Amino acid sequence: MGTSVKIGRRMSTGDVLFDMCNVIFWVIILLLVMYPLWLVIIASVSDPDAVLAGKVTFWPVGFSLSGYVGIFQSDQLLRSYFNSIVYTVTGTFVSVFVTMMGAYALSRNFAGKGAVNFFIIFTMFFNGGLIPSYLINKSLGLNNNPLVMIVLGVVSVWNLMIARTYINTNVPGELYDAAVTDGANHFVFFFKVVLPLSGTIMAVLCVYCGVARWNDYFTALVYIRDRKLLPLQTILREIVASLNSTAASMIEDADKMDTINVAAIKRQAEVAKYCSIVVSTAPAVMLYMFMQKYFVKGVLIGSLKG
Repeated sequence: MGTSVKIGRRMSTGDVLFDMCNVIFWVIILLLVMYPLWLVIIASVSDPDAVLAGKVTFWPVGFSLSGYVGIFQSDQLLRSYFNSIVYTVTGTFVSVFVTMMGAYALSRNFAGKGAVNFFIIFTMFFNGGLIPSYLINKSLGLNNNPLVMIVLGVVSVWNLMIARTYINTNVPGELYDAAVTDGANHFVFFFKVVLPLSGTIMAVLCVYCGVARWNDYFTALVYIRDRKLLPLQTILREIVASLNSTAASMIEDADKMDTINVAAIKRQAEVAKYCSIVVSTAPAVMLYMFMQKYFVKGVLIGSLKG
């Protein structure tokens, strides 16, 4: 009977110490990154008095949902949540589709390609500013129009460059030559070859565009006047600002008002900040979790020119 001999490299003392220091270092970094997020979560479900007193450090103190109750008492919150979902889903779909079309066009060779690339990249560093942009969008009929939440910023130059590099790297030119030989044109090749082979980068673009759309409150702040069309982020900003201003005015008039009411408003305003962060960031965090397996691979492939 033969015997098998396992041959392995024995780690030196220096290697062991390096691995230990490396693990300890990254654990510390992880804790530094995760603790603020954890603090926001536990503060949102803790007793407002404990939060104001600074007693909430590692675990919730006096479980309470008063902050969430105060936020969801707003009549416009559910409507704005629905608006944000519609804006995010529709805007992300349009952004990814248009970005992929632009990336495919830039991956082809055509006359004046260098000039087109220059003018596109130029917009990354210079823009017309808020007032000219507002006047142009107003003349286009986008003022107080829900389409402004979808059309404005539909293409990011950074995303466009990543998608173009991905197509250049992962869709060989020989495929296009074979498709043309079979009678296909650019549209057929794009829909039947490029898009099916670009699932990874499209997942990355969905994360980028989805998070940007979900967190966008400034566009609605500038262009939307009808409160029924406002997204969640703008409504949450108004709720927190309203609670803070109410608390500040009541504190200034504390001599004329009931001290108990002043303290209650102040507690609600403080906890509402943490609750609004949880409510507004939960969908974005879930999107990252679902797309995590595509994210690193897509960014790596799309950022390297092979």
